Amino acid sequence: MRSRAEVDATLRTAKLNPAELLPIVHCLSFGPQAGAGECCLLQLEPGLCAELEAGRSLVIRGEKDEQAVLCSKDKTYDMKIADTSNMLLFIPGCKTPEQLKADQASCNVIHSQIAGFSNNYWELRRCRPKLKKLRKLLMEDPYEGPDSRKDQTLTFSKYTTEDLLSLIQASEEEILHQLQVIDACKIEGFWRILEFDYEMKLLNHVTQLIDSESWSLSKVPLRTCLEELGSLEPREMIEHTLLSYGRKYIDDAGEVYFEMHEDKICRAIAQMLLQNAVKFNLSEFHEVWQQSVPEGMTTRLDQLKGLALVDKSSRPETIFLLKVEDLPEDNQERFNSLFSIRQKWTEEDITPYIQDLCAEKQTVGALLTKYARSSMQNGVKVYNSRRPIS
Repeated sequence: MRSRAEVDATLRTAKLNPAELLPIVHCLSFGPQAGAGECCLLQLEPGLCAELEAGRSLVIRGEKDEQAVLCSKDKTYDMKIADTSNMLLFIPGCKTPEQLKADQASCNVIHSQIAGFSNNYWELRRCRPKLKKLRKLLMEDPYEGPDSRKDQTLTFSKYTTEDLLSLIQASEEEILHQLQVIDACKIEGFWRILEFDYEMKLLNHVTQLIDSESWSLSKVPLRTCLEELGSLEPREMIEHTLLSYGRKYIDDAGEVYFEMHEDKICRAIAQMLLQNAVKFNLSEFHEVWQQSVPEGMTTRLDQLKGLALVDKSSRPETIFLLKVEDLPEDNQERFNSLFSIRQKWTEEDITPYIQDLCAEKQTVGALLTKYARSSMQNGVKVYNSRRPIS
């Protein structure tokens, strides 16, 4: 244990002026348990510090073959190790210079033990939630209806909210939002996605009832739908279909109604028509598509962004199914996949297939600059790969 006299002698040897230093001195020594690797340091932004101080939790998520991410209630962060040339010491009860200035009355020599040390720390960077796996898990066994034999067995995978939180690298709010985006529903406490043919069957029931009752698409009554269709399908499935393809609201009398989403219904019917064809003559497709949608609805190609792609170079022009959710989640792999499908893209065509890759405050233009090379073709700017595509 160093005395004040020994400290002053050390200062004289180092030719330091004590008047230029705080009078209180920290004397450090390694404790018996001090060692590297015993503790990890995590650098947090002020918002995350505030969450911890408020009593909320931060969760590290990822399986053994995945790069770990840290999640708050509503955000996801990549975790990377940052090395430092300065050794970082863990000193329990250590006081900062500001605290020492405010505590002039304490002993002017403080003896502290170093509990551990490190040459690196975990650095966080905000990232996109890794949600592709969510759809993949739920698509292992899509819900085919109450009469499905497969659903009556106990062999298929079922996932609760807690299961998904342990498997998906995203925050709870991001996961719950994505479940809404993909129109998942809870059946007997488990999250399920409807099998597409069954979903179309339910949608057809609803649109046929709207047509037969001559209802306005902006005022479809929930109660009548459940009464009329409840004998054909479970009432919760009818309501789920209305929620998926409409906006719920309550009128002045307290009745629940739905305003149907024309674009989403047209898009679903287009998918049904395209899913069994490799390529479809564009003009023929447009004609069949318009005939297939409910009366009063108008089909437009911009309803198919991220779902189907038009090949304007073929004669006649064709259209084929290309769903953005089927493409890789990694940026470089996504661009490789797109450039293997089509060598050159206009910004208008490629945007629906890369928009979800944009990080916070990042634009599609910035992504294209990083992963593609631009050129002019017949007066139109097009983009091709920066690297050879095998």
